[in-house]
Amino acid sequence: MTLLRVIDRDGIEHEVDATTGITLMENLRDLDYGVGAICGGMCACATCHVYVDADWQGKLPAAQSDETDLLRDLSTHRENSRLSCQVKFTPDLSGLRVEIAPDE
Repeated sequence: MTLLRVIDRDGIEHEVDATTGITLMENLRDLDYGVGAICGGMCACATCHVYVDADWQGKLPAAQSDETDLLRDLSTHRENSRLSCQVKFTPDLSGLRVEIAPDE
């Protein structure tokens, strides 16, 4: 099992059996409490915005400029904000903990 820990917008933490080799967004969008992912992963809408647990921030690849530009425009932006469509979920990320950001 490749574990993904997800805190929904109600503050409830869920443990999800996630699929590797796809993006974090693809793992989250089909959950009842997941992300909107309106643009389908094209880094164009920010509806897959998540907050990455501090213990995991340094284990993710750095955000590219298009992602950081979108994130900076959000009123809910934090230092640990990421667009889940830009994070490939690999076996090394088993145990990753994220919180679904509020809708904008």
